[in-house]
Amino acid sequence: MGNVISKEKLEKYFSLTERGLVEVRENVFKGKDSEAEEIIEMVSNYVSDAHHFEENGDVVNAFAALNYAHGWLDCGVRLEVFDVSDRDLFTVR
Repeated sequence: MGNVISKEKLEKYFSLTERGLVEVRENVFKGKDSEAEEIIEMVSNYVSDAHHFEENGDVVNAFAALNYAHGWLDCGVRLEVFDVSDRDLFTVR
């Protein structure tokens, strides 16, 4: 079913977001360090929250936190804070 947050779906989104976080940390546009730091901190916090929710059996909020985290990543990419091109991980132009 498309409206069920399965263990596999949650694992997929943890993987995508955590891979994206590694990628952006390594690819900050020159001169965008302070913006990158703020975005990376927000993403890290949301991923941490997602793990906390999952550990407590709250898959809905875990999934929501991962989506917020990935939204921050995509925002940083679109605002050219991060120099990435992987269309599987990010919304790139």
